[in-house]
Amino acid sequence: MKIPAELKYTKDHEWVRIEGEIATIGITDFAQGELGDIVYVDIDTVDETVDKDAVFGTVEAVKTVSDLFMPLTGEVTEFNELLADEPAKINSDPYGEGWIIKVKLADLSQVADLLDAQAYSELIGG
Repeated sequence: MKIPAELKYTKDHEWVRIEGEIATIGITDFAQGELGDIVYVDIDTVDETVDKDAVFGTVEAVKTVSDLFMPLTGEVTEFNELLADEPAKINSDPYGEGWIIKVKLADLSQVADLLDAQAYSELIGG
């Protein structure tokens, strides 16, 4: 299972790549493995500001629907349109083509609350 060292993580199994004041967010390799085959991604928060820990969308797998929690407060600026046609990209490439949203961060200090790769690995028993 991959846990890239350059990313940050949440206890809810989202990953975050910070580039300036823009964060790219997806779900971890562990999360997609637990969910199984992802068949639909529902994001209805584009152009909205979403508070940290609030639900920003859902991922639907064959057997379950899972809420997606915002790791950092910010404005959702982009949804990965590739997922509209190919939601399984989250399964095959969770840290690459399977990213879910991009967010313009409201408070960069919140990044300090995220887990690093080692802490996330310990959280999931790695």
